[in-house]
This record gives sequence, C-alpha cells and structure tokens, in this order.
Amino acid sequence: MKKLFLNLCNSLFVLIFLSIIQANADELFNKGKEVFLGAGNCAACHMLSDAGSNAMVGPNLNEIRPDIQRIIMAVRNGIGVMPAMEGILSDDEIEAVAHYTFIAAEQ
Repeated sequence: MKKLFLNLCNSLFVLIFLSIIQANADELFNKGKEVFLGAGNCAACHMLSDAGSNAMVGPNLNEIRPDIQRIIMAVRNGIGVMPAMEGILSDDEIEAVAHYTFIAAEQ
C-alpha cells in the first residue's frame, strides 16, 4: 500500500512539473508571437503561417525553418536588408521571438 501511495505521489509530481513547463513554454510562445507581430515588426517582411503574415521581402520562415541560434543572431545583428534589433528589442523579447519563430515554422 505504501509503495502504491509513493508511486501515485511521484506520478502526480511529474504531471504537475510537466504542466508548469508547458505553461511557461506557452507564455514564451505567446510573448514571441506578440513581438513578431508588434515591436519586432517581423510580419512586415517575413512569411510565417502561424502569424498570418504573407510578406515576401525577407525569407519565408516556413520554408527555411531556421534554428533558434540563427534567429537570435539575425534579430540581434541584422542580416542583409534586415536591421539589427539589439537595443530596440530587449534580450527577453529577442529570445521570445526566436522561440516563437522556431516552433511556428516547424508546424
């Protein structure tokens, strides 16, 4: 009986832990989408289906599916005609938009 109780407690702990991780991931995803559509002005140049953006000035993010580090580097430093957003967006906003773009492009 004691072993069953401990197994149930462990299972409950794992479920709570996973739900906390999922909630935090969803918050970061939503914050990143806000940055993509708002302060980052990413939707003005990039196609990304999840964001409902159809612009074709910059690369189609659905096609190139960049990894998070590549996104962070491009957003921070700029690339081609894309301006550097470091100093315009906070580090948290840059990380959030990178997280969002990476996940949304994979869908």
